[in-house]
Amino acid sequence: MAWSIAEVARMSKVTSRTLRHYDAIGLLTPAWTGGNGYRYYEREQVLRLQQILLLRELGLGLETVGEVLDGRHRTVDVLRNHERWLRAEQERLALLATTVSKTIEELEGGDNMKMEELFEGFDADRQARYEEELVERFGDGAREHIAESKSKMKNWDKAAADRFMAEWQEIATAFAALFDAKVAADAPEALEVTDRHYRWICLSWTPNRESYTGLGQLYVDAPDFKSQFDAHGEGFAEYVRDAIAAYALARL
Repeated sequence: MAWSIAEVARMSKVTSRTLRHYDAIGLLTPAWTGGNGYRYYEREQVLRLQQILLLRELGLGLETVGEVLDGRHRTVDVLRNHERWLRAEQERLALLATTVSKTIEELEGGDNMKMEELFEGFDADRQARYEEELVERFGDGAREHIAESKSKMKNWDKAAADRFMAEWQEIATAFAALFDAKVAADAPEALEVTDRHYRWICLSWTPNRESYTGLGQLYVDAPDFKSQFDAHGEGFAEYVRDAIAAYALARL
């Protein structure tokens, strides 16, 4: 028995667009494609989709899901590592919730927070991991960019940090609009939004072609980055990565 992509989408509550994306990245290939271009799935593919959705529900990235299902990693090892990450994230979020609570108390007329308390729960260890990953990818030259970033940001107050993050939210929204409209990642409109992203990044550090391209790849490779992007839609992280790569090639 076989099911069309529309039927599988309806049964699994996964969009046809997501199923096409899974096919494009080699995660879930249909049993066959009809002469009309429609994808058809048999029991084997539907069972694999069930496993994909289970692992995604546990918070694993698509690349890791593929590696598990293809036998490149033991499921228990991947889940054990993910459990450690989730527990660390649970602790971080609890601290962040406390910080928010203190902020609310101050805004409602309570005691003023100490400056260092404003940033409790913002993960310095995670930032350090990203920094080391950039150094591993691009060599010691990346350390200069990191030092530049810290130098630029060390005197920021909360208002400056809020403006920085508000600008990022506007950029992310602009990227999402292009993604939803299926505008090509290297289209002029995408290059303009990416130019805004590049200039925003330059507020903290100034990447060259290689390191800016690497930042885009990090958005895909780092699970916490990717989950934030793909909360908008499957493949959104890859879209931003491709837009950054196109921009770096064309303008850096």
